[in-house]
Amino acid sequence: MQKKKLDPIGKLMGLRYKSHPWHGIEIGDNSPEVITSFVEMVPTDTVKYEVDKASGYLTIDRPQKFSSILPALYGFIPQTYCGEKLAEVSRKKLDRQDIVGDGDPLDICILTEKEITHGDILVQARPIGGFRMIDGNEADDKIIAVLRGDAVYGDYNDITDCPQAVIDRLRHYFLTYKDMPGDAKHKCEITHTYNKKEAFDVINRSVKDYRNYIEKMLFE
Repeated sequence: MQKKKLDPIGKLMGLRYKSHPWHGIEIGDNSPEVITSFVEMVPTDTVKYEVDKASGYLTIDRPQKFSSILPALYGFIPQTYCGEKLAEVSRKKLDRQDIVGDGDPLDICILTEKEITHGDILVQARPIGGFRMIDGNEADDKIIAVLRGDAVYGDYNDITDCPQAVIDRLRHYFLTYKDMPGDAKHKCEITHTYNKKEAFDVINRSVKDYRNYIEKMLFE
C-alpha cells in the first residue's frame, strides 16, 4: 500500500505541536481491521483517567472508590463519535426509540499479555467484537480488541476465540465501574455481546457520526 504524502506545512505543524488525541490522530488506513487507539487507562491504575475534550490532556476523572480492576487497556478510537448512526443500531435491536448516542468517542478495551505501565499512548489494535452497552438512554458501545502482534491474544480473530472468563470479567467491570459508595446503582446494562463483523459496522458508523459532528460544528 502506497503511503500518503504529507504536505511540508502540515508535517512541520505536526512536529511542532502535539496532536489532540481525539481530533488530531487518524484511525488508520486499514480501519476497521486494524485501528489506531488512544489508551487512557491500564490495569494498574487506581484512578479513572479521561482525556479532557477541550485541551486533549489526560486528566483525573475520579478516584476508584471500589476495588474494581480494569482487565484490559482502555481508551477510545480517534475521530469517532457515538451519535445518531450508532444509536440507530441500538434502537432497532432493542426496539427502544429513546436511545441516543452518548456524545463521546467510541470506547475500546484492548487485550494484551504485556504489562503496560501507563496510558497516554497510541497502540495498534485488531477489533474482535464488542458490547452493546446502554447507560440510561445512551448508547455507550465498548469495542473489544486485541493488541496487534500480542503473543497470547494476537491470533484471536473473533470474540468466539476469547475465553468466556475474560468476557465475563470485562462485562463485570463495565457494569460496576461507575458505581460509587452510598449512591444508588448506576443504570448500565449490556444487552448484547457481538462479533467482529458487527464491531466493524459499529466502528464505521461512529466514523460517519464523527464526520457529521465536525461538519455540524463548522457550519453552526
